[in-house]
Amino acid sequence: MVDGSIWDEVLDTEHATVVRTSIERWPPKKRAPEKILIVVVEPDDEARNRCPRCGNRGVPVESDVRRWRTLDVHGKRCYLESAVPRIECPEHGKITAAVPWARHDDRFTLPFGDDAAGLGAQMPWTKASAELRITWEALAGIVSRAAAGATAGQDRLAGQRMIGINEKSWGKGGGKYLTVVTHHATGKIAWIAEGRSQDSVKAFFDQLGIDRSKLLTHVPADGAAWIHDVAKEKAPQALICPDVFHVVKWAGERLDELRRRLAAELRVAGHADQAAAPGTGMRALRKKPENLTTGQRTALARIAAGNKPLYKGYLIKEQLREAFRVKGPDGKALLAGLVSRARRARIPEFAKLAKTLTRFRDLIWNTLDHGPSNGRAEALNAQLNALITRARGFRSADALITMADFVYGGLCPDSPY
Repeated sequence: MVDGSIWDEVLDTEHATVVRTSIERWPPKKRAPEKILIVVVEPDDEARNRCPRCGNRGVPVESDVRRWRTLDVHGKRCYLESAVPRIECPEHGKITAAVPWARHDDRFTLPFGDDAAGLGAQMPWTKASAELRITWEALAGIVSRAAAGATAGQDRLAGQRMIGINEKSWGKGGGKYLTVVTHHATGKIAWIAEGRSQDSVKAFFDQLGIDRSKLLTHVPADGAAWIHDVAKEKAPQALICPDVFHVVKWAGERLDELRRRLAAELRVAGHADQAAAPGTGMRALRKKPENLTTGQRTALARIAAGNKPLYKGYLIKEQLREAFRVKGPDGKALLAGLVSRARRARIPEFAKLAKTLTRFRDLIWNTLDHGPSNGRAEALNAQLNALITRARGFRSADALITMADFVYGGLCPDSPY
């Protein structure tokens, strides 16, 4: 027998007795062989012949020898080896016995899985799998099992009063969208699924349940009417609050349309020098006034002097931003004045904005009265973009959902080391 006291610390596994160790040459053919460490172990009396589902002790009927990849030892691959019996469980019938160092039907030890999952959360999977010397698919399986284990018995939607609903495209082509529901307080993912249609949001509310849907007080969301329709149907008592970012974005889009139209008209009229000014001042038109640089302030002043319609559109956009800043009755008054001003401005793009704001007026008032923001959910878009870029594209939506849930849903385990 080998003294197990040191190996207990090295393997970081309880209820396991080390029988012997050896060095093997692996693989035996097709590739250059390398030395690997084999540690033969066996469960102690307390953990032996236990059912992996109920934990009851069963009667062994047959046995098989298996190996589990564990953490490298001094640069060498290390495997645990043990005889694993099939047992007769009184409740679950014939089943492979549990082992204390690995999940049921997993060929990686628990310490290796935690380390691999942590690496997968911090770097591209291709690089992590190469560093761990496992396949990309094996790492994907480890992350999936770690995420499933972290959510087992956990209700991530418990106690939610405010939720943010958002959609995110994750690849080229139609249909590659995710519907993401976030905790309003923390900004972490509470629920994520593939799809952008009403069915996705309905699936979320179905999982939330009727009783808990009645507890929702606010649903910050973007301007997508299909999200509003489902929220009104499933949680009619909740106030739908369009996100400030999206509402101000509507004005920004109309301003960009106006800028492009005016520049095109000036070029057609032979005023190429004047047509260049709106393009030069594009950044100034989009940024908050307090964030403008000296050069951008100069560009904005030139627009104010030489392009009155464009500057008027800029002021309307900033009045909308100011309405959300002051909120409450003052914000509503600013919004009403903005709509009236946009209608009288004789600018087609802003007449269109006035119609949109009038259509969503009651919902915008909810935001002005109560102030919930979907900013955390919108910020998550940038984090998901970084995740997609880091992975250089995911092979499936399921892989992306698992990783997003794992990294931004609070499921990633701390490194064991």
